[in-house]
Amino acid sequence: MLRQLATEQGYGTYGNEIKYGVSVYKLIYATTYQGREIHASGLVCVPQQMATPAPVISAQHGTIFAHQDAPSNFQDMSGFELFASAGYIMLIPDYIGFGASENILHPYYDQKHSALAVVDMIKAAEAVYKKYEVLASDKLFLVGYSEGGYVTLAAQKEIETNPAHGLKVTAAAAGAGGYDLTEMLGNIKSGQPYSYPAYLAYVLQAYNTTNNWQRPLSDFFREPYATKLPGLFDGSKGGSAINQELTTDPRQLFSEQFYADLQHAQKELTLKQALQANSFHNWVPQSPTRLYHGTTDNIVPFSNSRQTYEMFLDKGAGQLEFIPIEGKGHGSAFEPMLQSVVPWIQQF
Repeated sequence: MLRQLATEQGYGTYGNEIKYGVSVYKLIYATTYQGREIHASGLVCVPQQMATPAPVISAQHGTIFAHQDAPSNFQDMSGFELFASAGYIMLIPDYIGFGASENILHPYYDQKHSALAVVDMIKAAEAVYKKYEVLASDKLFLVGYSEGGYVTLAAQKEIETNPAHGLKVTAAAAGAGGYDLTEMLGNIKSGQPYSYPAYLAYVLQAYNTTNNWQRPLSDFFREPYATKLPGLFDGSKGGSAINQELTTDPRQLFSEQFYADLQHAQKELTLKQALQANSFHNWVPQSPTRLYHGTTDNIVPFSNSRQTYEMFLDKGAGQLEFIPIEGKGHGSAFEPMLQSVVPWIQQF
């Protein structure tokens, strides 16, 4: 059954890795949003009848917009579930803003909220292991792609810099995340067309809400977009539907004043400082880490991962690799990354 499902979903190359049946649980757990406790959710996928303790992989999915696409709704396979059939306990967090917390606007590319949604799920999952008598080893891997690549590094940073969590990362693999948000902003300021404007609208609305700036959307966006956006981001639409309602020209998407202020070094400082604070400038991975990126990615520039890798090296990162995926874009680099990650994780 799992082999058939893998083939139908485009993951047929993993058929030989499928060794176990899988039990899937929805976990609702406590985490923190804006300083208060909330409930979040995610999937726990457990290999059945495995005689030895299973390593744990927390797998962070890419950007989603529609509430129905939360992993715990199990509408489609992300590809990560298949790791469970190969003998790994898979944790797939929905993130804040989806599943049990869908009443909150997802704190998109917010480092602290991203990290805690993952770390708190890793800790809460131990109750599932105990209840269902699942043997879990002390090996913990973090894997993610696109926004999930960013969330992976956020969780790794939280674990490595906060011993109070009592966790240790065995290894982490992050693909095509926007790790340097100030560089991303620089690309937008250039005025070049951006093929996925839903991402730009997502970041600004999320920062406005998560940081409680309470600015009217007309501060950031031209009409008719400012008025449209709350309805586009109400959780009923996917990214393609949102893109159809926006423009790929940043100069037409953003308000004239806002776009002009982005160019000015001393204006829109609150936003620019928030982007800086949510980038990874003041940390170096301590655990074995791989960064992956497709060389033709026009959504998150290849240079973002390359420069982040070089920055980590300059700051003394030891067990760090950068793996370009030649000729692949943002959508097409995910499967080659998984094909590379599987044997790498098995080395540990």
